[in-house]
Amino acid sequence: MAVRQADVVLVGGGVMSATLGMMLRQLDPSLDIVMVERLDHVAHESTDGWNNAGTGHAGYCELNYTPESDDGDVAIERALQINAQFEVSLQLWSYLVEQGILPEPSSFINRTPHQSFVWGEKDVAFLKRRFERLSAHHLFREMEYTESPNDLEEWMPLVVKNRDPMQRVAATRIRHGSDVDFGSLTRSMVKWLETQPNFELMTSCPVHYIDQRDNGRWKVRVKNQKTGELTKLEAGFVFLGAGGGALPLLQKSGIDEARGYGGFPVSGQWLVCRKPDVVEQHHSKVYGKAPIGAPPMSVPHLDTRIINGEPALLFGPFAGFTTRFLKQGSIFDLLGSVKPTNLRPMLSVSKSNMDLTRYLIGEVFQSHADRVESLRNFFPEAKEEDWQLRMAGQRVQIIKQVDDGGGKLEFGTEIVAAKDGTLAALLGASPGASTAANAMINVIERCFPEKIKTPEWQGRMRELVPSYGQSLVNDEALLSKVRERTLSTLKLG
Repeated sequence: MAVRQADVVLVGGGVMSATLGMMLRQLDPSLDIVMVERLDHVAHESTDGWNNAGTGHAGYCELNYTPESDDGDVAIERALQINAQFEVSLQLWSYLVEQGILPEPSSFINRTPHQSFVWGEKDVAFLKRRFERLSAHHLFREMEYTESPNDLEEWMPLVVKNRDPMQRVAATRIRHGSDVDFGSLTRSMVKWLETQPNFELMTSCPVHYIDQRDNGRWKVRVKNQKTGELTKLEAGFVFLGAGGGALPLLQKSGIDEARGYGGFPVSGQWLVCRKPDVVEQHHSKVYGKAPIGAPPMSVPHLDTRIINGEPALLFGPFAGFTTRFLKQGSIFDLLGSVKPTNLRPMLSVSKSNMDLTRYLIGEVFQSHADRVESLRNFFPEAKEEDWQLRMAGQRVQIIKQVDDGGGKLEFGTEIVAAKDGTLAALLGASPGASTAANAMINVIERCFPEKIKTPEWQGRMRELVPSYGQSLVNDEALLSKVRERTLSTLKLG
């Protein structure tokens, strides 16, 4: 068996691993980095353009990031946090474009206004209150609100055309929202990394074994599916950025911090329209409110998408239940993830989330006509024959043990790191890829604590992300400076 020594092993060829690899390469070009991917090319699972919403999640239009309390107030803290985190990604991408590492911005990011749309007295009142709370903060100062038919016809002509004039509707808009092709972005980053010394990409190489040696280094055994060759990688640091596959690998690692974690897989589907005369009439991302019991990834939205340079309209996603943790995974993934350490949390969650279970069952049994009828809430004139169903990616929501030994279903992303900092894993789903840069900074701070304190790494990090170590939520002048640069560099202004 071949043995390959490395400083860093990145498991998974998606946007998270690519972002971490890119940042580590910029911080210390001498690091020997190996990326292993189970498929025959990178960015083909959750990161692929067709497998995610492609929304640059910034809290502009996603109503689930601003929950409403029983007294009618709207909590905006999560939206502020996600917006600031997305600004970190924009700064990193701007730096990489300026350095010629990433290609023309339009190859992976395009200006696409972010809009929220609601109907009915209750939801209109909610959206207006949300607008008042958010627009008072500098992160959301550019947000617009309207109930005017003329404005709505300009903002979202497909959505308001031939709608019942007696139905009360409202919308908000941020003009500098974005559509991101995370697949193209990731492939561009990995392509550049492959040109650098001390970097190796191993495709068609799933991980079969992972264990920590007595000296603290990790053994990662992979098998090339094309040649049958086994390779043992030995590294001082391992990152598990394998999407839904990260949880089983984290469990195999045996670290104490993995105890109690489980996963709840959810599949997705899109309605897709490529008919030019329809696509050309809509240029925005329009988000509505999620049905009661729906997971956050199922917030309905009608999106302009540009994937691999081709425009299309997507509506959905429509959720479904699956036992696979990856789109190209095994039907035994869920069963195989059940361990003595997470059995009680998983049973607890299954008992307390019956609304979600009923919702997913209903989604599975929808017909094409049912799905198009849901679309007509956003596009009243939608025709069944113009829309085709396409599978989206898999997401594994986090099940996390709570103090009483039971479990809680989490809908965000979470980094689980070994106490010695030699291994980290990223679990969860939305907002996911949009906050990759911020998440990977978190990994670096937790797993390279001494190096990140050095003047060299501090200085390099501020070149990559000028706002590093400062708060965009609290510092209006800093946000103004940062946003002016990123909107100009990435051509979103």
